[in-house]
Amino acid sequence: MNIKSLLLGSAAALAAVSGAQAADAIIAAEPEPMEYVRVCDAFGTGYFYIPGTETCLKVGGYVRFQVNATNLDGARDWNAFTRGRLEVVSKSDTELGELTGFIAIHGQSDNQFTGEDNFYMDEVYLQLGGFKAGNYLNWWDKGINGETDQIGGSRQNSIAYIYTGDAFTAGIQLDEIQESVVPGSDNDLGLEAIVTASFGAASIDLLGSYDFDAEEGAIRALVSAEVGPGTLQAAGIWASDVNYYYSGAEWTIAASYAFKATEKFTITPGVQYFDNFLFSGDDAWRAGLTVDYAVTEGMAVKVTANYNDRDGADEFWDGFVRLQRSF
Repeated sequence: MNIKSLLLGSAAALAAVSGAQAADAIIAAEPEPMEYVRVCDAFGTGYFYIPGTETCLKVGGYVRFQVNATNLDGARDWNAFTRGRLEVVSKSDTELGELTGFIAIHGQSDNQFTGEDNFYMDEVYLQLGGFKAGNYLNWWDKGINGETDQIGGSRQNSIAYIYTGDAFTAGIQLDEIQESVVPGSDNDLGLEAIVTASFGAASIDLLGSYDFDAEEGAIRALVSAEVGPGTLQAAGIWASDVNYYYSGAEWTIAASYAFKATEKFTITPGVQYFDNFLFSGDDAWRAGLTVDYAVTEGMAVKVTANYNDRDGADEFWDGFVRLQRSF
């Protein structure tokens, strides 16, 4: 056998082995295409599409550390608490309008050794177009700038219809009222109606409510306007008597001016007067100052102090220092 014959025989053997191996080869399956999270800009910043759907989701909230203080007799001189808030918002467009789901959970720790830590739903609701139903803060919760005013606010199970125009908003809401904690007591109903109008740099809210259980009601006007380097706001309330929506006084007026000293620094003085305070026949007033400072993006400090004076009672002050990281 010469060299040429040997090389040809070896090549034939290798070809046969290769063919046999090719017949038994395992072919790996192609990987499934990966679907990356897409940004959803149809409803504002921070939303992204849930993979495989046309629903947009946004996650936010804050972490807050706060120390309250007062010299009111019978109250703790100071008290610290820490709170975490988690918000999840879902939105999508439908043939009936924008569909929204909102969940806000609070976890708050006052003192872990006294069992005061708690988790609770702060707000949870659904909304389709102008129709809204759930447990959420009512229209009375909207206050004026600063931390001096006391002009109402609560949450309850409610159903509402809200019309929103370019410069005009109107809404009507039916509330479940649970004023009694006595077992077996019946719940009752309350009704709210609001009209909001904007006029350039100014706006006005007119809010009225009626408590069917107490058969009493309250009305409120809130005005806001851009004046100079800040925002001037004022609110006035009249209540027919003690009721679920407002029982702080027969009538009261509050005002504040949020002076924006710099991009990061805002100073807000405020004052409020109460006639027939707590329907006791006494007058009272409250004045204070709130300072807000943006330490950096997403991190802020708020400090407030308020002086309180009521006929026939000792004067006292209260306030707090708050650190908050929002996201």
